[in-house]
Amino acid sequence: MSKIAVILSGSGYLDGSEIREAVGVLWALSRVGAEAHCFAPDIDQRDVMDHLTGEPVAERREVLVESARIARGKVRPLAELRASEFDALIMPGGFGAAKNLSTFAHDGSSGTVLPELGYILHQFYEAQKPIGAICIAPAVLALAFPGKKIELTVGAPGDASMEIEKLGHTHIATKAHEIHIDRTHRIVTTPAYMYDDAPLHEVFEGIQSLVDEIVSLAANRTLRKVALAEA
Repeated sequence: MSKIAVILSGSGYLDGSEIREAVGVLWALSRVGAEAHCFAPDIDQRDVMDHLTGEPVAERREVLVESARIARGKVRPLAELRASEFDALIMPGGFGAAKNLSTFAHDGSSGTVLPELGYILHQFYEAQKPIGAICIAPAVLALAFPGKKIELTVGAPGDASMEIEKLGHTHIATKAHEIHIDRTHRIVTTPAYMYDDAPLHEVFEGIQSLVDEIVSLAANRTLRKVALAEA
């Protein structure tokens, strides 16, 4: 059974994790028998948004506490995540990825990644463990690995894709239900709600395909390690 770390960034697409994307990841992992473990940074949100009006509100909310709404309480602080204990990592999207996990929403290609997340991403990358990113979350990977020439998708060409390419990566245009696999870097991405009007079934199709590929890449890595150990 694969153990997959799922990184959440709050609850609600305007200031945290996109709930449908996060649930889609957890559903797809359950469907293939993978063991999902949720993590989130123990920090304040960058801002708090009223999801009915779309306007900011004068409240303080914590990313870890809000993420527990999606994880049904089963979420651990990001600082406790160890790449050595997991086979792969997946990040759902939502503005939380671009506001709380990074500063991409405000700074674009000049932004930074939350330091503890950057360290974890490099752990997975250097261990050649697959990483999946959904919606705007590929931009977090772009910031974490500047100049690595990773192939990423955030859907159609636009402002986000241009900022990603400024960091030395290649943007691949895809539809909401499609994925892109960068086999060299073992990174899988899908645009999901980067298309605001995407039908829910297409978003879930893309997420399911991403999860299937991530689990497959993780299994193949394990088989290679076993074969090398037995050689």
